Amino acid sequence: MRGELKTPLGRLLEGEPRETVARLGEMLRRLRPAMFASVGDFTSRNVLEAGLEPDIVVVDHRVMRASVEPLSLGGRVEIRARNPPGTIDAEAWGALEEAVTLKSGVAVIVEGEEDLLVLPLIALMPLGSVIVYGQPRAGIVVVEVTEERKRWADGFMRRMEES
Repeated sequence: MRGELKTPLGRLLEGEPRETVARLGEMLRRLRPAMFASVGDFTSRNVLEAGLEPDIVVVDHRVMRASVEPLSLGGRVEIRARNPPGTIDAEAWGALEEAVTLKSGVAVIVEGEEDLLVLPLIALMPLGSVIVYGQPRAGIVVVEVTEERKRWADGFMRRMEES
């Protein structure tokens, strides 16, 4: 199933971080999302440095499996959760659920791996929300939360449980 996730879950903005976050900023101004989340340390760092303010930031203090300096999260409410690599743990799901309930100014700090947590965010965030995550060596992916995308994420996570 990992192969399925190599394909971007939304619109891929290719290029250098400065270019991609500038295009992301334009998209956010146009879309005016219900909520905005950023997943991943590298992507979140670039989004925050560009002055874009995600409601939810999800990080694990790792980039490409290597430890990195923790992000300055600027007074956000911090929720910590375990999530082993290649999984969506109930603890991480609960942390994301709490973050969505709080609506803004939240950082979910994951012990383990945050890569797959885009999927529960799609399921949990309100329609019209936007989630951004990194596509290694390509750019960033912008996922608009729609009914169709929610159905896909739910189905994918059900298949994960079965395998």
